[in-house]
Amino acid sequence: MAAPLVVMKFGGTSVGDAERMRTVADYIARTVRRGNRVVVAVSAMGKETDDLLHLAAQVSGTHPGREMDMLIPAGERKAMALLCMALHDIGVPSASFTGSQAGIITDTEHTKAKIVDIRADRIQAALDEGRVAVVGGAQGVSTDREVTFLGRGGTDTTAVALAARLGADRCEILTDVEGVFTADPRVVPDARLLPVIGYEEMLELAQQGAQVMQTRAVELGWVNGVVIAVRSTFSNHPGTLIREDPLVEQRNKVRGLATDRHVAKVTLVGVPDRPGVAHAVFAPLADASINVDMIVQNVGHAGTTDRSFTSPSVDLARADRLLEAIRRELGAAEV
Repeated sequence: MAAPLVVMKFGGTSVGDAERMRTVADYIARTVRRGNRVVVAVSAMGKETDDLLHLAAQVSGTHPGREMDMLIPAGERKAMALLCMALHDIGVPSASFTGSQAGIITDTEHTKAKIVDIRADRIQAALDEGRVAVVGGAQGVSTDREVTFLGRGGTDTTAVALAARLGADRCEILTDVEGVFTADPRVVPDARLLPVIGYEEMLELAQQGAQVMQTRAVELGWVNGVVIAVRSTFSNHPGTLIREDPLVEQRNKVRGLATDRHVAKVTLVGVPDRPGVAHAVFAPLADASINVDMIVQNVGHAGTTDRSFTSPSVDLARADRLLEAIRRELGAAEV
């Protein structure tokens, strides 16, 4: 009978410097010595992804999707190699894998690709050889053989997808907080930790801005029945279990608050107030995979109206370019 399989994800703060990287290696070593097989998905160190995005903004105003996907996963590749070096130093055999080497196949959407298949032969071979498999998070290879990035927080999705594909006994999301709280404990000091939360509730919180889990990771866990433990790298607290909760409707209570500080509000001023305009505005945004959240239309005046919506601030530059063309076509006043 095979030893239990544990899939772990370590976030950027967990591997933020050399000392923390060694702490993570010790954590993995203890898990291995308890008789487990281990697969690790690792994020870029600290704020390295932010640094790469800032650097891209300094050299380019266009940010071609293919080149962004070549750039951003460089942080995860650096982290996975360093973590393997730390593991080898303490006598734990390991091997690092990029998303493509791990067999993570995605669609062709750059900067926010979705996983369509996992061909985990090399991961399984590493486990069979007694190695820890360390996978660079948030990345894969598209069906047309291009490097792809799964979006911010995509290492969560990598971990849950691998757990589902490999039939893991446990999936742990290890971060710098002790679990899922009723609010961000860095903002609300008396926020309470939730020992258990249902997939549906966690999905709602993630969609509204809670950064402890990526939305698609929660969806993958829900669809595949993967119980996800969210806990701290730096304490022994059991954390929060994300799982099916049959009592969610009976409880019928607010479980938590989420905030999102990375939102842009966009207004088209003086849009013609006639049928079909909403489709003309929002269909091109949808085709460009730009997420539109809250939409507000003012009361019309003199045959025109103002139409506002919110969108992730990371998509603002692309949205602005599209909307300028739409503005001219519709004869609106300004964006």
